[in-house]
Amino acid sequence: MSTTEQKQQTPTPAEIPFTTPEVMRHFVTDTGKILPRKYTHLSAKHQRAVTKTIKHARNLLLTQ
Repeated sequence: MSTTEQKQQTPTPAEIPFTTPEVMRHFVTDTGKILPRKYTHLSAKHQRAVTKTIKHARNLLLTQ
């Protein structure tokens, strides 16, 4: 693979936009609670980013 080619990667949890509630559903329960790292298997850095994104979406009434 040359240096100019780039692989298509899925976004990390830190890069998930808050406007995509269907992606964030993997990180919340049916009642809307944010799942802990124990169940999401994310690093602490990514868990904080997911939590921040979910709370941002909640404030904009995009998720429940």
